[in-house]
Amino acid sequence: MKIKITFILIMFLSGFINGQTTYSKEQVLKDLSYLKKALIEAQFNIYESVSEDTFEKGYLEIKNKINKDSYSLLEATKILQQLPVIVNNGHTSIDFPGSEYMKYASSNDATIFPIEIAIENNKALIRKNWSNNKNIKPGDEVLSINDKPIDTIFKDMYAQISGERDMMKNVKIEMYSFPRYYWQLYGQVNHFEILIKNLAGNKTYQVAAVKVMEAYEDRRSEVLNSTMNLKFYNDIAYLNPGSFGGDLHKFKKFIKSSFEKIKFHESQTLIIDLRNNSGGDNDYSDFMLSFIANTPFTWNSSFQLRTSKLLKESGKQNKNSNSKYWKSIFGHKDGERFDYDFIKTQPQPKEKRFTGEVYALVNRQSHSQATVTAAQIQDYKLGTIVGEETAEYPSLIASVFYFKLPNTKIQVQMSKGKMTRVNGSIKQEGVIPDIFIKDYLLDDKDEILTELLNRLQNQK
Repeated sequence: MKIKITFILIMFLSGFINGQTTYSKEQVLKDLSYLKKALIEAQFNIYESVSEDTFEKGYLEIKNKINKDSYSLLEATKILQQLPVIVNNGHTSIDFPGSEYMKYASSNDATIFPIEIAIENNKALIRKNWSNNKNIKPGDEVLSINDKPIDTIFKDMYAQISGERDMMKNVKIEMYSFPRYYWQLYGQVNHFEILIKNLAGNKTYQVAAVKVMEAYEDRRSEVLNSTMNLKFYNDIAYLNPGSFGGDLHKFKKFIKSSFEKIKFHESQTLIIDLRNNSGGDNDYSDFMLSFIANTPFTWNSSFQLRTSKLLKESGKQNKNSNSKYWKSIFGHKDGERFDYDFIKTQPQPKEKRFTGEVYALVNRQSHSQATVTAAQIQDYKLGTIVGEETAEYPSLIASVFYFKLPNTKIQVQMSKGKMTRVNGSIKQEGVIPDIFIKDYLLDDKDEILTELLNRLQNQK
């Protein structure tokens, strides 16, 4: 198995490895009830984006679907996923069942839908075709699969995917991949009739499924990119910090070394790439920004936390549970919401800072802390944002912790905090670029970086 596959599947797998694979009706019902109580008591405020009546109605509809005597782990996940989806929060979720997918993929006869899809202007467009039918081209629009309209398929997928808006759910479909979600919804399907629309009109194509590992996973690249990279385009420095997680010491060493090289190179223009970034923690991103900031800064204008019994139980397992942050959580009553002020980050000494022009690249796949970082750059006027709107909101309910459901042991990601971007805006929109350049996922070209480099070089 290739490393690139392992990276994304580690995201899928977190908390899903489980010895038991079959559960009784009663166990699934108990976990659904436990999950409902947890969402009400531990999520920052589930009623911020959904009414109590809608939530209760959704819960009962899911409960009434649990009518079999037993459920596989995959079936239980598919049912339980639907409750946090109702909350309309991308960080409160049960994610794709990676362990079950890996178990399935390891089978010799495992097959999968062979076409990756990008969603542009509410159209399902072919991004990659791994099938043997070469009549299907990138850019062709998928209208239906096995007589099921593509809009119906997306509706089925949306019921499994947490997100503040359809745009965020579309981004997750692109990120985790349409074929994987199709498998989760409909199981193994070995033959497909695909109705395609292109310049020649509408036509139905017969397509066979392909082997999961050798014909799909081993041939593709993940949408997210965690590779740290520094390079120079003549006198323009390009920095991709990678995701804001993992080994913090390694991250800081790379960033520090990068800015030393940029200074040695005497670059007067810096491009920071936040595209296809999974996000992470502000300890990473703030360290990077300290090399371009000239005043103390923070990553929010306000931040609130909600304590709960569940959060405190999770906190006891945290190695930093004696920190000021965790002490504030333990010091408040269960269910209480309170303001928490982060200490501002100091800029690096002047001799270490980059003082030239800064451009930050974003796209719809700039997630979580990557979106917050772009908002910081924009709000503090540290640089110019280039690309397309982020799917993620920079003011949002997030700051997650994790727990497992008592019977199925399925992991749940829960949002305990509410943050507002530096400029105080609470608009339900992503970071809007100062310079808009469309990122087309239908090809392997880098439209945003290429166009920005052309503009910069033409200015000279």
